[in-house]
This record gives sequence, C-alpha cells and structure tokens, in this order.
Amino acid sequence: MQEVDLDSFHDAHSSGAYVVDVRETHEYHRGHVPGARLMPLGVVPLRVQELPRDEPVYVICASGHRSYTAAEHMAKVGVDARSVRGGTLAWAKAGRPLEFGLPE
Repeated sequence: MQEVDLDSFHDAHSSGAYVVDVRETHEYHRGHVPGARLMPLGVVPLRVQELPRDEPVYVICASGHRSYTAAEHMAKVGVDARSVRGGTLAWAKAGRPLEFGLPE
C-alpha cells in the first residue's frame, strides 16, 4: 500500500485513474472528486472484489485517515491501493473541481 501526495494524485486523476471514495454517502453527496466511485469504508471488505487488480486504485476520504485504513485492507487482498494524503478537503482547498450528488 502506498500513500500519495495531492500532486501525484492530480496527475493520475488527469490520466483517468480509478478512484474510490470511502466516505459515507452524505459526505460524498456534498462534494467528491469527479469520477470517484462511492464505497463507504464499512462496506470495503464486502465489495473489495469489485476493484481492479490490473491498475492502481486511488483511495480518498475527507482527510486521509479512512482512505489509509481502506487502502491497507485492499492491499492485503491484492489491490494496488494508494491512499490520497489530505483527502477531499485538500483537493478542494487546492482549488480542484468537485462533483455533487450521488452516483447514478
């Protein structure tokens, strides 16, 4: 499991990275990284098999704590998981775009 800084994540995101947001639904609804897939931390163990094994998975939360925990679990089952240091709060503070609402 790796932890990546915001600039590295931005570069990966710009190239179409696979992003998982592990915050709760109401947090995700209030603003998330464009294209991030919602998978609240509590369901990660139940849904980890849905994640790709052939590309990095960038894991984000509000500040980086939950994403670190989720990425550790994902890595134990063979996912190339990378926790985003600073999370969505740092992303927004840096002036990066957010999407709002729930996934369709």
